[in-house]
This record gives sequence, structure tokens and C-alpha cells, in this order.
Amino acid sequence: MSSSQHHIVLVPGLFGFAQLGGFDYFVHVEEALGQRFAEAGLECDFVLVSSPPTGSIVRRAQVLLESVDAACGKDDGPIHLIGHSTGGLDVRLAASPTGRPGLPDWFDRVETATSISTPHYGTPLAHDLTTMAGRRLLFAISLLTFGTLRFGGLPLSALSPLIASLGKIDDALGLDIKILDRTIDLLLSFLSEEGLGEVRDWFDGIRADRGAVIQLTPESMDIFNAAVEDNSRVRYGCVVTRMPVPAPVKFASGIFSPASVLSAALFTTLYLGASRPSSVYPSPTPAPEVGDFLAERFGEPVEPSSNDGLVPTLSQLWGDIIWAGTADHLDILGHFQGEKDTRHTDWQVSGAGFDESDFDDAMDAVADFLLRPS
Repeated sequence: MSSSQHHIVLVPGLFGFAQLGGFDYFVHVEEALGQRFAEAGLECDFVLVSSPPTGSIVRRAQVLLESVDAACGKDDGPIHLIGHSTGGLDVRLAASPTGRPGLPDWFDRVETATSISTPHYGTPLAHDLTTMAGRRLLFAISLLTFGTLRFGGLPLSALSPLIASLGKIDDALGLDIKILDRTIDLLLSFLSEEGLGEVRDWFDGIRADRGAVIQLTPESMDIFNAAVEDNSRVRYGCVVTRMPVPAPVKFASGIFSPASVLSAALFTTLYLGASRPSSVYPSPTPAPEVGDFLAERFGEPVEPSSNDGLVPTLSQLWGDIIWAGTADHLDILGHFQGEKDTRHTDWQVSGAGFDESDFDDAMDAVADFLLRPS
């Protein structure tokens, strides 16, 4: 392995961003991996990719390639690609030699491709999100994501119309698009001029291009997997997450704010949507030894319906299993309610119980994978 500085490229998932309105999406991952590389006596820098929030995988992968070319093209340091959720598919496409008219100079320096909670075989939830009602739910998710991560929670004045529109959990897909538009405008009014433009562009991007949502159906991923070949020079690894079936009564005592009520309702709706495996294009059944390992990690066998609130657990398997554990889709990035570190913000109220020790354990495993000799 080269002694040059390592480049760790971080690719966000659906609704993800590098930095938005003053918030760094991967802040906890950067700090954790940076510390572990320093302890190993190695230098690393982080490349944050500003992917189109819901744009097609091809467009997102092109942005990834351009970002790596700009940041990593002038030295000989090893390159590690890490993608969360849909970002893991961007990583696979960018690392693949398939159908390339020419490979960039840095291409052979890519050593690892890590996917975190990635829908390699699609998610049935994508079908729901392609409908008109599903588009409205997309806006609600994006609002809650940004508002909670940026402000620690949406202002009550912004939450009230959303909660009134949601009503019962069963009616969560019946959101009024005009209410969402007004809520976005209200939310933006809490921002200073600095960063306002990029946040509005982010919301506009979600409105204008939802190509990735369509491409995340199990049917579309069947084509993706047939067409995109792995790179034989790259080590592939995955971080796998799973949640028990939501039981609101278990964590209702921890809900103190309207934002948490809305988040819990959305999580339950999303979990149920992701729990319906495709009868025609299901995720492959893992090898017996892999199934046994996952059952040990989760305390019970993984079923086709098992998921982390967005992505089926069996859909997340690709390459070596780096780490597997109970977490919701964003816990694994450090977005949970921390007791020791109050900078952790939990926008997805799921009752996972994921904490600092779990996060440290996962980051230890990811760092070990990146630093393993080729």
C-alpha cells in the first residue's frame, strides 16, 4: 500500500448532501475515521460529494467521478469510496470498468468500495414513492431531514401544518402539496442569507429530478446488477442494518416534541413500506454461513421483510460484511440521540437504541476494512 495520503470519498444517499445550510452530513463519520487513521499513523483527507439529492444513479455517479478527479487526481494516494444508501450504488457504478470509453488516471488507485445500508437489490418502498402521494411523502422526509439536522428540530410553526396534514399514521401518504410548499417557505425563513440559496436549490432538486427513486425498485436494480460489473482490483464491503418491527408503545415515553411524533409516524410508515418483499425480484437468499452470522448479530434470523426503515436488510449485502447490527437507516452515520455527545441529532425516531458504543464499534470495523492490506 502506498505511504501517500489516503483519500476517503464520502457519498450521501437519497436526500443526502455534503454540506447544506451549515450542516455537514458526514461530520461524525469524518471525525471517527480521521481519528482511527491518525492512530494508525496515517494521513487522510475527506472528499465530500455533493450528489443530486434524488437524481439518477448515472448522474450521481458522474458527479462522484468529477469530485474524485478534482480532489485526488494530482497524487498517488490510495482512494476509498464510501457510499451511504443510494450512494453505495453510485460507488459501485463509479468503480466499475464496465462500458467506459476511457478510465481516469486515478482509477487503479481505488482500493475499497464500501456500501452502508445500500439497496443493492432495490427496496419495495421505491414503488410507493413514485406515486403522487409518494412524492408528497418525499417532501415531508426531506423537510424533516434538513430541519432536524440543521436546527435540532423543525420549528413548531413549521411542524403544525405538517402534523395536521398527516393525521393518522395510516393517512401519511395523503399530504397536501400546497401545505408542504408553505412549510418549505416557512422553514427557509428561519435561515440567514448565507446558505439560503443552496438549501432552496436542494429542495428544487428534489422537485425537479426523482430519477433515483424509480431506479431503486427491485425491477430496476435487477437490470443494474446485470449490467454493472465489479472491479477485480477493488475490495467490496458492506455495512448491514436492521430494525425490529416498530412498536410505538416501546418508545412513546421518549417522545417529547411534535418533531418526534412526526418522525415516529413517518418511520413506521416507511418501515411497513420497505417490509413487503418483491415476489418476482426478491433479494437473494444468503449463504447458510452468512445467514447464521446475521442471525447471531441481530439475535434472530433475518427475514425477507427485515429492513432498517428504508432498505431491506438482505438487499444490503454486497461483498464482505464489514459490520452488522441493529440500527435505523441514519443511526449508522451518527445521527442518533447521543448521551455523551450532544452534537448527535436523531431525526428518525425508531427506538433502535443505537448509541455511541455501537457507532464506535461500526467505525472500528470500517477503518479496519479500509486499512486491511490489499
